[in-house]
Amino acid sequence: MAHETLVSPNGAPHSEVEHIKLNSNYLRGHLAETLENLITGSIPEDDNRLMKFHGSYMQDDRDLRNERHRQKLEPAYQFMVRVRAPGGVVTPDQWLVMDRIGQKYANGSIRLTTRQSFQFHGILKWNMKEGMKEINDSLLTTLAACGDVNRNVMCNPNPYQSEVHSQVFAWSQRLSEHLSPQTKAYHELWLDGEKILDSQDTGEVQEPIYGPAYLPRKFKIGIAVPPSNDVDVFSQDLGFIAIYEGGQLKGFNVAVGGGMGMTHGDDLTYPQLAKVIGFCLPEQIVDVAEKTVMIQRDFGDRSVRKHARFKYTIDDRGIDWFVSELSSRLGWSLQETRPYQFDSNGDRYGWVKGSNKNWHLTIMVENGRIDDEDGSTLMTGLREIAKVHTGDFRLTANQNLIIANVTNQNKKKIEKLANVYGLTDGLNHSALRRNSMACVALPTCGMAMAEAERYLPVFLGKLELILEEVGLREEEIVIRMTGCPNGCARPALAELSFIGKGPGKYNMYMGASFSGDRLNKLFRENIDENEILQTLQPIFYRYAQDRLAGEHFGDFVIRAGYIQAVTDGTNFHA
Repeated sequence: MAHETLVSPNGAPHSEVEHIKLNSNYLRGHLAETLENLITGSIPEDDNRLMKFHGSYMQDDRDLRNERHRQKLEPAYQFMVRVRAPGGVVTPDQWLVMDRIGQKYANGSIRLTTRQSFQFHGILKWNMKEGMKEINDSLLTTLAACGDVNRNVMCNPNPYQSEVHSQVFAWSQRLSEHLSPQTKAYHELWLDGEKILDSQDTGEVQEPIYGPAYLPRKFKIGIAVPPSNDVDVFSQDLGFIAIYEGGQLKGFNVAVGGGMGMTHGDDLTYPQLAKVIGFCLPEQIVDVAEKTVMIQRDFGDRSVRKHARFKYTIDDRGIDWFVSELSSRLGWSLQETRPYQFDSNGDRYGWVKGSNKNWHLTIMVENGRIDDEDGSTLMTGLREIAKVHTGDFRLTANQNLIIANVTNQNKKKIEKLANVYGLTDGLNHSALRRNSMACVALPTCGMAMAEAERYLPVFLGKLELILEEVGLREEEIVIRMTGCPNGCARPALAELSFIGKGPGKYNMYMGASFSGDRLNKLFRENIDENEILQTLQPIFYRYAQDRLAGEHFGDFVIRAGYIQAVTDGTNFHA
């Protein structure tokens, strides 16, 4: 398709990324030729844009960047590959495939993401096709794990109400399948599928939901089951809150317009909370999701990518506009919102017996990294459990793992393996560490301004000393750290969070709610570790002395006057 001038609904010309997508022939571009070029480990930036839709993007090892430059070598290019697993549920056989890929093609580890999916780092360009094929052969996929499409559909892995989880999980699968891109490019590139003519030659509508340019930006959907808000439903572009009675799913409250990303120094960008707009029946959920995605397709900003998320589409036009547009496209209106209550957004660790009489073991995986480094046997232990497990594995939205649906007959065997390989050691960590989360950041993420995954465990050790001194070791506080403000670990919804500003420097935020329905706010800017510890020590001391019964840290810092409550992202910078 010839390069032409396209304009957004606001009249501005489309960004270059929009032209790349539109001219890609439904995500093909020049990827086939690029991947066969073995002279370099990299790919051109235009192809890297398209690679994201296939579940991967190019990175380089920033720890090695200066040394390789000194040696006149190209950067240590590698690829991150993300697997899409709706609701984070996989079989033991699929787990073993993920384990094999982590060892065979990646850097010897698996990473559990905050969207309940798998992520691999360090895969070389010439190993990409074989690795992608093995993932597909396991009946999983990487298609739409990244890119300007609907991403992995999240789902509460609640082991307590097993009947509700099975129903909600089924809908997450339906949503994921319905909103998956329909292009044949993925099968052509990675699975040796037969090449087809483009839509101009066949007359075929290849993407009835997305169109040839797909969405203006990524789109995220999550389903929460009260009283747990572990999927941080208000961070989602489109959230569904399950309403159930007597173990039966009645329907979903619909929330729209959430999102975490922002840009340092740009007050026109901000995190936002999704707004609850009504209730739909279970059989209406796919229609609501499809029409919502299509509204964002048609009205999202395609000229400025920092302003292209769904939250800005709604904030610019108003929630009443969106509700009217949605009703018009549906041909019917949502019902009134049903009552619900959230009490937390974390995981409950240890053994729990579900209502289906099976057992579920939730283990802590610090920052989601599964490997056998530094004396850990986590990766080996989970591999051995997968060999004998007859239930399923559930990736939580907090980077942890549930060994789910363990039968009474199999429980002792799983329990013994978990103990032998130290899988339950994390249960002895402080409450702060158990409620912590970090993004990958350095050395692989090109956006990172500071450390996160590698640094947070060390930093927590220093915070724990203060908490123990004031008697708060077992006080639940949600804490998150990211290397940049893009929001991959949902830092704006943490009671205490740190967002990278530069090497060793962070912006410190406080005041989100424990249940994930209030944003935090900037408290200190561009401070290092010593300044953070000096700042927090008197606040923790006062919290220990003056908190009310059952009062969470995020609520306390607002009541004590440290920070103002933020219930709408438009006030985040105020």
